[in-house]
Amino acid sequence: MSDQTTQDAAVPQSASRRGSLTFALIPLAVFAILVLVFYVGLYRGDPSTLPSALIGKAAPEFDLAPLEGLLEGENQVPGVTTADLRRGRVSVVNVWASWCGPCRVEHPYLIKLAEDKSIDLVGINYKDEPGNARRFLGFLGNPYTAVGVDPTGRTAIDWGVHGVPETFVIDGKGTVVYKHIGPIGPRILEQKLLPVIARAKVN
Repeated sequence: MSDQTTQDAAVPQSASRRGSLTFALIPLAVFAILVLVFYVGLYRGDPSTLPSALIGKAAPEFDLAPLEGLLEGENQVPGVTTADLRRGRVSVVNVWASWCGPCRVEHPYLIKLAEDKSIDLVGINYKDEPGNARRFLGFLGNPYTAVGVDPTGRTAIDWGVHGVPETFVIDGKGTVVYKHIGPIGPRILEQKLLPVIARAKVN
């Protein structure tokens, strides 16, 4: 067989291989596009502005045991129930965990918020080890009047929690009036949280 004949035979085989490769890459390209679309949809904008289905509705029913061994003086800090949020006082519910870096960042602002004795700042400790949670509050200070433990995350699901930290403002009747996703900082505290709390006190 001549060299020309060999080259002519190789051309269709090479073209066939290129066609097969192109066909194989199509699903990968489609998958990459879908991943990009989902990524943009998930992370576009400010996650703290995501709407909550709970706004304007009663806080979910729950009854969380206290963080055992967390003391205020010689007394056990109590757990948290739905009934605690219906006593005529504005409540701020903060979902947190010792393993959560942003929770540590926001903690000084919770300490500041706790200076307002006209509200109840309560914590839901999310999927945490009790010893770690106690050490976290022992080191950074305990701003909460009550701390309930949610070891399985079941209560957090009922509250529509996407991840910690998240913070809710509850009016005196037990209605959710505000939700913030992510850590509280000085701007969020002054421009969003405190005005919402002030309005909730009046209503």
